[in-house]
Amino acid sequence: MTHGTSQSTSQSPAPTAPGAGAPSGRRPRRNKVPEVTLYFWIIKVLCTTVGETAADLLNEKAGLGLTGVSLLMSALLAVVLVVQFRTGAYRAGVYWTAVALISVVGTLISDNLTDNMGVPLETSTTVFAVVLAVVFTVWYRRERTLSIHHIDTTGREAFYWLAVLFTFALGTAAGDLVSERMDLGYWLSAVLFALAIAAVALAHRTLGLDAVGSFWIAYILTRPLGASIGDYLSQPTGDGGVGLGTVVTSALFLTVILGLVVYLAVTRKDVAPAQEAVRHAD
Repeated sequence: MTHGTSQSTSQSPAPTAPGAGAPSGRRPRRNKVPEVTLYFWIIKVLCTTVGETAADLLNEKAGLGLTGVSLLMSALLAVVLVVQFRTGAYRAGVYWTAVALISVVGTLISDNLTDNMGVPLETSTTVFAVVLAVVFTVWYRRERTLSIHHIDTTGREAFYWLAVLFTFALGTAAGDLVSERMDLGYWLSAVLFALAIAAVALAHRTLGLDAVGSFWIAYILTRPLGASIGDYLSQPTGDGGVGLGTVVTSALFLTVILGLVVYLAVTRKDVAPAQEAVRHAD
């Protein structure tokens, strides 16, 4: 998946002159998201795990109710996204904080529809899939690319984060739907979603599945994968989990995420060489 997605840099148009595709919004100097490396996928899965366990933890311990927690986390996400949009280039700490918060908010959106409003998972999964398809369609019609190697205008960044939000919401609803219908348990569910991601990677490498499409399909599937891992570790042994609890599981994964993000911020191993060259030229 890493190699294939990188190939999309040359396949997707990246207009640089006025009138060459006329990308919307102000053009920052560098790409605003990291390169798709092994580190990217590890942190992404860890963030989805935290999204599941932290949402459960806040709902249980905060005393605000599902709606109150949703409003609080949405406000925090809005603040971090403002900071993210105001940065001139990719910053590991800001970017991954936004991903972690958006994973929680995406989970809470799905949980609110299911638990507070009684919307069936079949309905919410369908609605989120349609909304995500609309986001991708409008994004492509305006920018002529969905590649994350070209998140270099305000407009493209807005589409990117909107898509990310709905991938988390869709992944939550679809993952819950599969878990309920198939009743596989947490561990087998994690294996199922991991195999689905592997199948996407194999289809990309051997059958020519589009790199950008492969990336976004895998991105969606990492959400239920991370949630299944989080539930397996946090839920009581009587319910098929390990019994670590939401506090320990959330703290454990947040610690690993923090360590990896600090490492990337220092080494910049997830920044493309061309982007690094621009940085040194500043």
